[in-house]
Amino acid sequence: MLDLSSARTGSLPIAIPTTNVTLTPAAPSTRFVLRGSDATAAVGAAFGVAVPAQPLTSITSGDRSALWLGPDEFLLLAPAAETAALYQALTAALDGLAGALVDVSHRQTALLIEGAKAAAVLNAGVPLDLSLAAFPVGMVTRTIFEKAEIVLWRTGPEAFRVEVWRSFAPYVLALLQAADRDAP
Repeated sequence: MLDLSSARTGSLPIAIPTTNVTLTPAAPSTRFVLRGSDATAAVGAAFGVAVPAQPLTSITSGDRSALWLGPDEFLLLAPAAETAALYQALTAALDGLAGALVDVSHRQTALLIEGAKAAAVLNAGVPLDLSLAAFPVGMVTRTIFEKAEIVLWRTGPEAFRVEVWRSFAPYVLALLQAADRDAP
């Protein structure tokens, strides 16, 4: 019998050589996609973090974060060790409400990009203005990096988190490393 509860091994190397920025894989995370705007208050209460009501925003409390992905779509992030307990709490909160909760923890992985040239390196593949004025701390959006769909979240003035499907992670990493080498 296949054991689906086993830990997913990373698709990214632990040490990533770079010149201008720091690229590191994010710690293993629990990831839930919540669909349904009617369920946000109940799920936010059970999650311990309010679900954002404003487009392109995020809310973080402790080691949990809720990211707005669309009018009725949200990404909930927490430490990997909390998957089972959170799933039970969140599905209980959804009982009787119009909404859906999907565990996408094994589908995605994340890269953390930090440094003074982080926005410039990302702009090699992201067609958005990533200046601090246009893309402030806490802003999050679904976009593309070259041909890969990503969720891009600015976590600090010179820091970003890139959520990417696990199968595209090596591709995105290789392009980020190339952009890092070419950064002005």
